[in-house]
Amino acid sequence: MKRIISLLALFLGAAQFLQAQEQALDARINEQFKVLTEPIVKTVFYAIPIAGVDVPIVLIVLLFGALYFTIYFGFINFRNFGTSINIIRGKYDDLEEGGSTEIYSDSVSSVDGDNPDTIRVEGHFGEVSHFQALTAALSGTVGLGNIAGVAVALSLGGPGATFWMIVAGLIGMASKFVECTLGVMYREIGSDGTVYGGPMYYLSKGLKEKGAGMGILGKILAAFFAVMCIGGSFGGGNMFQSNQAYSMFSKVTGVEGMGWLFGLIMAVLVGIVIIGGIKSIAKVTDKIVPLMVVVYVVAALGILFMNASLIPKAFSTILSGAFSPGAITGGFIGVLIQGFQRAAFSNEAGIGSASIAHSAVKTKHPASEGLVALLEPFIDTVVVCTMTALVIVITNFDGAIMTYGVKSPDGVQATSAAFASTFSWFPYVLALAVILFAFSTMISWSYYGYQAWSYLFGRSKAAEYLYKFLFCVFVVIGASASLGAVIDFSDAMIFAMLFPNMIGLFLLAPVVKKEFNRYMALIKSQK
Repeated sequence: MKRIISLLALFLGAAQFLQAQEQALDARINEQFKVLTEPIVKTVFYAIPIAGVDVPIVLIVLLFGALYFTIYFGFINFRNFGTSINIIRGKYDDLEEGGSTEIYSDSVSSVDGDNPDTIRVEGHFGEVSHFQALTAALSGTVGLGNIAGVAVALSLGGPGATFWMIVAGLIGMASKFVECTLGVMYREIGSDGTVYGGPMYYLSKGLKEKGAGMGILGKILAAFFAVMCIGGSFGGGNMFQSNQAYSMFSKVTGVEGMGWLFGLIMAVLVGIVIIGGIKSIAKVTDKIVPLMVVVYVVAALGILFMNASLIPKAFSTILSGAFSPGAITGGFIGVLIQGFQRAAFSNEAGIGSASIAHSAVKTKHPASEGLVALLEPFIDTVVVCTMTALVIVITNFDGAIMTYGVKSPDGVQATSAAFASTFSWFPYVLALAVILFAFSTMISWSYYGYQAWSYLFGRSKAAEYLYKFLFCVFVVIGASASLGAVIDFSDAMIFAMLFPNMIGLFLLAPVVKKEFNRYMALIKSQK
């Protein structure tokens, strides 16, 4: 018996020692990570004062860019919403199978031996369906930004931030249309049928078409975007995801100081999926994303239905808070900033990342995928983010969830508490949702990052496996670092992609408009 007791005491002592070492390791990783990333964060989020509030330049560019494209394309985000739904439903699939392409006869051009209009793409038409491309891209956007990000935005900007999130989502649909149409137009197809696309290609090839001198600018912008995209894949698309997934896991299970182990397990699972490329990723995301979105939205609808009498009051609070924010820091501008910043981080419209996934679609008509892509900000921000915000606002009328104007220390936990106030068991479901959303986001962003990596370092197997190994390493680092350091770096890398991408979108918008008009004419000719 004494021997057994001694062994147990030894085991417990060893466990405590290991846990202390793990916590110390986590702290060291976080400290070093913070030192490395602070200069980058300060540069990307350089702000200018407006009405006494510091407004990051990146948000100004996103706002005016989205407004410009909305107007330039004749409010395509509203006028062609039904067309987008019909493309997903397969109503125009016959146009892909062999409908007349005479209308495209003057669109075939060549840059570096490749046809950017993809009307006759070397005998290949992509790797995944419209639906799979949409879910692959959605898996990179629908997730923790909708759960944790919304709660953080409301804690800082109050209920009124919800209104500006919706506005950002609606006008962001136009930006998403432009970048994803370009992604298909200028993609490249490897000899094995593998698709390579995204801002790197439409910046370098599209601007080269503009004439002398623009080609050099295009290559510089493409290289800058690729570097930032790799950083974004390691940051917001990876470390932020594993960090929040572990946070939720530890709260539900009570297991603390094991971030590195949780990250290691996630890294192994991510590695198994991403080895297979976009087809493997799409097969996973087209199951995980719809399932978890449905579960999450149904739970939100259940709470709203049970509190139906409070919905008018919630909307009234949101509208009044949007224009009369009261004691919220920064007033009206402060509320608007929070709404737009969280919406931009959530749906990534204008960032350019989603065009990488959409480039792999099976289509002869680039505008068709652009129209499919504009549904992303609607689903991600207008639907899912609004659901989260309504639940928080309704369950926080008594101030039990958060105090508006005071930053919530943990967005996931605030949202979890809001849902748990009606469904006591929901934190367990949310924990699973957070982990699965994080997983699907990581595998999609691994694809984005690899595409940028291959643009810079080539398409060899050695380059591919090196990137994927590094990506898995950052899964472990993210689970071990503190949220503050991770989220700052995540925002900085992703928003930095905006600058080169937006320059390209503005310069190439006329090309997209021409392609859009051709596609719509083709649809009308088939009626």
